[in-house]
Amino acid sequence: MWENWLTYGIAVAIAIVAAVIVAALVSLTVRIIARRREWAGVLVRHARHPFRTILLIAGLWAATQIAFPHRELLPTLVHVLTIAAIAASAWLLGSLVVVVTDVALGRYRIDVPDNRVARRIRTQMLIVRRLAIVLVVVIALGAVLLTFDAVRAVGASVLASAGIASVVAGLAAQSVLANVFAGLQLVFSDALRVDDVVVAEGEWGRVGEITLSYVVLDLWDDRRLVLPCTYFTTTPFQNWTRKGSELLGAVEFDLDWRVSPALMREHLGAVLAQTDLWDGRASVLQVTEATGGAVRVRILVTAKDAPTLFDLRCLVREAMVVWVQQTMPAALPVQRVMVTEPAPTSTHDTDAAPAADGLFTGNADAERRAQTFTNAIPTVDTDPR
Repeated sequence: MWENWLTYGIAVAIAIVAAVIVAALVSLTVRIIARRREWAGVLVRHARHPFRTILLIAGLWAATQIAFPHRELLPTLVHVLTIAAIAASAWLLGSLVVVVTDVALGRYRIDVPDNRVARRIRTQMLIVRRLAIVLVVVIALGAVLLTFDAVRAVGASVLASAGIASVVAGLAAQSVLANVFAGLQLVFSDALRVDDVVVAEGEWGRVGEITLSYVVLDLWDDRRLVLPCTYFTTTPFQNWTRKGSELLGAVEFDLDWRVSPALMREHLGAVLAQTDLWDGRASVLQVTEATGGAVRVRILVTAKDAPTLFDLRCLVREAMVVWVQQTMPAALPVQRVMVTEPAPTSTHDTDAAPAADGLFTGNADAERRAQTFTNAIPTVDTDPR
């Protein structure tokens, strides 16, 4: 009896040593390749542990099949090793998916000014990686379940009721599936990408993460806004980097009529020439309104992206305010109030009504006019006096 267990222990030891030797040889080969190929280093970093686990399980499986002493327990032990092998294989496949996507993402940098294509590919790659990993996990779980005889026996009835089950599952998971399809639509329609600058729910921020169910926005004040994917397919939102990151911004002033737009325009040119925030595409100063006792001056400037534009607008606003205060104080906005003396009281006699001719009374022509319109009948004076 002890000899059988000793034989099994020797077989297990040989299997472990063989697995270690094979793993070391493969690791050495890949590391040599990694000196010239970047993908080999990524492969070693992600797939090293699952590969060694599979080798170890394979060695134990072989040793168990050959030298396990209790043959009546062999099917149970082989079943456990089969489940472990399936799990390790799924782990390795998931790691290979991560390796492939990381190598692909390494070729497209998003820390450069013109990164629209890189952001689109990065977003799509991340979604595809999540889908592939989910698919691998689902297949692995199905394979594990199929190793049980009871599950295989129930398989026929499950397939027979698949139609009804799919309808029930679809109704129960309607919102979840809607978010999943909305996420796929966002990614592959190029409507939203990682690192896009968007305005949603009145908040301004960058897209930090896109998953199969929600989108995370990194807001400008370090908050995080989490929105479902269906929000971006059913609600209008602003995407400031849809085609490019360059933006145009406005700075407005309400000044007095004594302001000189020409001098302001000269000073604006001097301010923009001294800053790196301005990208040089556009610089416009115009008087857009002159009503209500004030003159509205609007300045349009451009920058390479939204954060730079915000700082540039603040810089221009402050510089122009200081310039108006120091150089042209008369142009500061003012509110005029006119103070007058009360109107003098009339000294004429208001009791006597002034005589005035009317349209139908007051003179002979008026009386004739009245007779014409009223067809008056002349009266006869019968007084004998």
